[in-house]
Amino acid sequence: MKHRIISLAAVLVIGITCYAQSSMTDDQVIEFVKSESEKGTSQQGIVTALLKKGVSSAQLQRVRRKAEQMKASGATSTDVAKSIQVNRTEYRKEETGAESSATENVIESQDISIAETTDEEQRKVFGREIFNNKNLTFSPSNNIATPNNYIMGPGDQVIINIWGASQQTISETISPDGYIVVSGVGPIKLAGLSVGSAKSTLRSKLSQYYRDSNIDLSLGDIRSIQVQVMGEVVAPGTYTVSSLSSAFNALYMAGGINKIGTLRDIRVYRSGRLVSSVDVYDYLLNGNTRGDIRLQDNDVIVVGAYDCLVQIKGNVKRPMWYEMKKTETVKDLLNYTGGFNGNAYTKNVRLVRRSGSEYSIHTIDEFKMASFRIADEDRVEVDSIRERFSNLVEIRGAAKHAGQFQIGDDIQTVKQLIIAADGLREDAYIESAILHREKDDLTTEMVSVDVKGLLNGEAADIPLKNGDILFIPSATEMLGERNVTIFGEVAYPGQYPYADGITLRNLILQAGGMTEAGSLAKVDVYRRVRDSKATETDAINAQAFSFSLDESYNLVQDTTFTLMPFDFVMIRKAPSYRYMQNAFVRGEVNFAGPYTLLHSDYRLSDLIKACGGLTPKANVKGARLIRTMNQQELESRKQANIKSQIELYENALKSGDEMNMQIADSLIAMKQNISNTYIVSTDLQKALDNPGSNYDIILRGSDILDIPENTNLINVSGEVMFPVSMPYEKGKNLYYYINHAGGFSDNARKSKVYGVQTNGSVVRLHANSVHDIQPGIEIVVPQKKMKKKMTTGEIVGITSGIASLGAIIVALLNVLKK
Repeated sequence: MKHRIISLAAVLVIGITCYAQSSMTDDQVIEFVKSESEKGTSQQGIVTALLKKGVSSAQLQRVRRKAEQMKASGATSTDVAKSIQVNRTEYRKEETGAESSATENVIESQDISIAETTDEEQRKVFGREIFNNKNLTFSPSNNIATPNNYIMGPGDQVIINIWGASQQTISETISPDGYIVVSGVGPIKLAGLSVGSAKSTLRSKLSQYYRDSNIDLSLGDIRSIQVQVMGEVVAPGTYTVSSLSSAFNALYMAGGINKIGTLRDIRVYRSGRLVSSVDVYDYLLNGNTRGDIRLQDNDVIVVGAYDCLVQIKGNVKRPMWYEMKKTETVKDLLNYTGGFNGNAYTKNVRLVRRSGSEYSIHTIDEFKMASFRIADEDRVEVDSIRERFSNLVEIRGAAKHAGQFQIGDDIQTVKQLIIAADGLREDAYIESAILHREKDDLTTEMVSVDVKGLLNGEAADIPLKNGDILFIPSATEMLGERNVTIFGEVAYPGQYPYADGITLRNLILQAGGMTEAGSLAKVDVYRRVRDSKATETDAINAQAFSFSLDESYNLVQDTTFTLMPFDFVMIRKAPSYRYMQNAFVRGEVNFAGPYTLLHSDYRLSDLIKACGGLTPKANVKGARLIRTMNQQELESRKQANIKSQIELYENALKSGDEMNMQIADSLIAMKQNISNTYIVSTDLQKALDNPGSNYDIILRGSDILDIPENTNLINVSGEVMFPVSMPYEKGKNLYYYINHAGGFSDNARKSKVYGVQTNGSVVRLHANSVHDIQPGIEIVVPQKKMKKKMTTGEIVGITSGIASLGAIIVALLNVLKK
């Protein structure tokens, strides 16, 4: 029974794993269940097969529910099988829950918002944003001199300055009746007068009271007025503004023009009479503010709907939408855009117009632009000029000043073109040149040119045509990039440009000379074999030359050798040259520290002799040799770690166990970052007793010989009740020390106990081991390999899951029966 449950659990694990990789559609599930039932497959077999195909229990329940609903409505089993289709949104909601549903809602809302975004909302109309700019309020400045044409009214503060024979300042506010009252003079009516007229009136009235005095008028606090902004603005209504305000300021306070409002005919009414018509484009493009008049109390600003909105795109300076008047033309539109840019095709423009139920297209040439009138929703496109010259010839290659030239009076033939380019370079291949020419059908032909004969007057000159390209080959470039290579014991190995006559000495000096490790006795040169007339493969790929050099890098042999292109020179290291390396000794010696390895077979005994021998406290048997890994050993360890990682993943996939890949990768990384040193098992006593023997290990650079102090302690660690250190007792076996550590723990692997000697060697320990247990050894008890057992709850859960899936299959089969 237990084995059967485990097999079912394995099936379920496989099914869950597969689900993450694939899934059947609902109608495929229906067809599969029907076909397997007709074949006589058992319930358990159907469940197992569906799980392997990635079908979840939620999907099976949904299929059964849909089938039952359709069956109840009178549909046949065939209709049920054909009609069960679930849209992607419903599938995601049932499989992944609320989070998926929320995601679908976001996607749907985005789709709706995109669909509802109209072309009107995407339009950017030139000038419309002027009244929505927070930095451009059009508010009047109160720190300027009062304009002479300003019309005064009730609420304005009048300041009368008198100087000369009399000195006085009079400040009065115009009353609602339109008067100011001057003491000793009486009321004077100023409302409705301009500042200039008011000054004349005051001088006339006050001059009889203030003789031989000067009289002037200025305004202090000015009054506020109310104006109405109506029509196609964002926030129509009544606004209180300064009496110095203009129509632009009132439009700004109303939020600007809305999507259908006009910028070209904003009307200002005063006492029911039209007093101004404002064209914002005239202000933006020409700086003309004559229509932006100063407002008066109870003025009404009316913004109507636009006449035409026209789009222009392509090669103009400001492509966008523009509001046009019905009387304006394509030329006016181009003026509003700032005109054509430098890449524009100016001969004509293309206009697309809605005409009834269809579109029409109009090609408007430069002569019709001033007369072709614009209509609403017109779209104008300005093409770019074609990259084609009408008077161009070009010379390329080995000319002194290669480039493009104008074909004309001075340049009409190939010879004249060469002369215009200041002649040919010294490396020009003048036997033959190529003239690329475009034919009338736009295909290209090549014409051979005898440049040598043409320049010498021996060949006829060739007339040029527009678009001709003359190519003069370079004899140097025809040879390709040529170089020589030097590697080995030189200061700067690598490739160097080839030059005629270059020698071995030249190349070595160019590479910075030999290093002190370089060998003069054997310098090798390898040369490629080249036979351009060969008709079959040759077995010889290269030639080899060997030379001896003197201290000045000259050939010792009485011969001359010149390098050729692509030669490969190898400077080898002298056989006798060795880099000095040190070994280190520390611990119980008389003179610890680094010591140079004097010869290639420098051994342990040589190092002990060099450091003055051991101290009386030295533990010879515990001496350890610590060695640093070389490049080959590091690479081997890296490959072993990668191999163990791959095996770990493969075993997890085969067993179906869950594994945290991130933790596994971290463990592998930790393995790769551990110390690059290891301990070489050493018996120093035998090495000293038998110098030159196999026990007397040959040292290499960076080796560390560590000689500890004598100790009589034994360490017990690992799976024991209480890890402990205790004194060594001669003749005692393994169990003696284990018992003193409290005995084995429950997880101890008793048959695999081992000991680590102080010199780094490892020995296998048995129950009666006595001789192998020496002072300083560490007894290690390893842990048993842990086996994961299935809990009772997991077994019950898996069994219940399999049973419920089986019940779903049974119910589904009942629905599908005819």
